[in-house]
Amino acid sequence: MSEQDMAPVVVPEAGAHRGSVIWLHGLGADGHDFEPLVPELELAGRGVRVILPHAPRQPVTLNGGMVMRAWYDIYDMTLARIDEAGIRRSVSAVQDLIRAELAQGIDGRRIVLAGFSQGGVIAVQAALSFGLALGGVLSLSSYVALPQALAAEQTPANRHLPVFIGHGDEDSVVPPVLAEQAAGLLASQGHPVEKHTYSMGHSLCAAEIGHVKDWLQDRFH
Repeated sequence: MSEQDMAPVVVPEAGAHRGSVIWLHGLGADGHDFEPLVPELELAGRGVRVILPHAPRQPVTLNGGMVMRAWYDIYDMTLARIDEAGIRRSVSAVQDLIRAELAQGIDGRRIVLAGFSQGGVIAVQAALSFGLALGGVLSLSSYVALPQALAAEQTPANRHLPVFIGHGDEDSVVPPVLAEQAAGLLASQGHPVEKHTYSMGHSLCAAEIGHVKDWLQDRFH
């Protein structure tokens, strides 16, 4: 991925930098997509910066080969065929962002990954396979794309990483059953999973934002 593709939007911390949230957008969006949400998380005063990277631009098969920002290609929504190589490239790039925060002296346990839809797939895979303990991972309107690889590659450091899963019960893009499967898989592997279902489609709502805010503030108390 080029530097231009991945150069993130950064919402700076108030005061000393003591923690980081790396938040990944969904298909076709960019790092600015969730920028307006940041003030609602009420992290000001906790020394937390929010990093909102842009996925690279690439053709997306599902959308007729149209070039857009995507963390990986999507062939169809049956998910019978997965772009594993693309997922792994994005996971590596996001883990580089984690290392950049560590290089600034941030304790890994005060670094949280978050992602919406495609971004949630990358956030979970990147967090659980990272070699140092992190603070947690948020997966919103998302799924686990590579369950066998996730089970095999998660590291002892993040074996019990806290996970937040939020999903709409009317989601026609990522069926709610996929969130149920993700929650069950992660719980069976020993992760403390907090899962919420909301009356919405493939989006966010005020109730979910409130739950995300509370969960994040617990990570950065």
